[in-house]
Amino acid sequence: MKHALRTTLAGAVAAAALAVAVSPAVASNSQADQPTKVPCFDTLAPRGPADPARIGAGAYNQARSILAVAGSQTAAKSHPAHGVTSVPVRYGTSLLACARDEFRHNDRNAPRKQSGMTPYHYIAIHDAARTMGITRW
Repeated sequence: MKHALRTTLAGAVAAAALAVAVSPAVASNSQADQPTKVPCFDTLAPRGPADPARIGAGAYNQARSILAVAGSQTAAKSHPAHGVTSVPVRYGTSLLACARDEFRHNDRNAPRKQSGMTPYHYIAIHDAARTMGITRW
């Protein structure tokens, strides 16, 4: 019983001491009409735009060609987009993921690697992603 009471009391004293120590630092950052600023989060760069919802058919076909020329069999066998102005972004992310996995599998014994594949394949993947405007796949 004494131990539990002592632990609770010590925790309360520590929390009060922390609140007293932090209050002046936080108050110095704030003004009456602005919310309190937290220093570590104010320095972060704003996030860029998310991946597009749709990809232009021309951009998809160009990225597909980039990957096929680099040696991706899945990209070479995939069907080009035609008769539509755009395709869903999942088509592009799937194309990139399949080519990435294929390149990593084929390059597993390569002497020089970047992200598990040769630099040539790494550059081709990123060129295709940039062409489609995709940042995460």
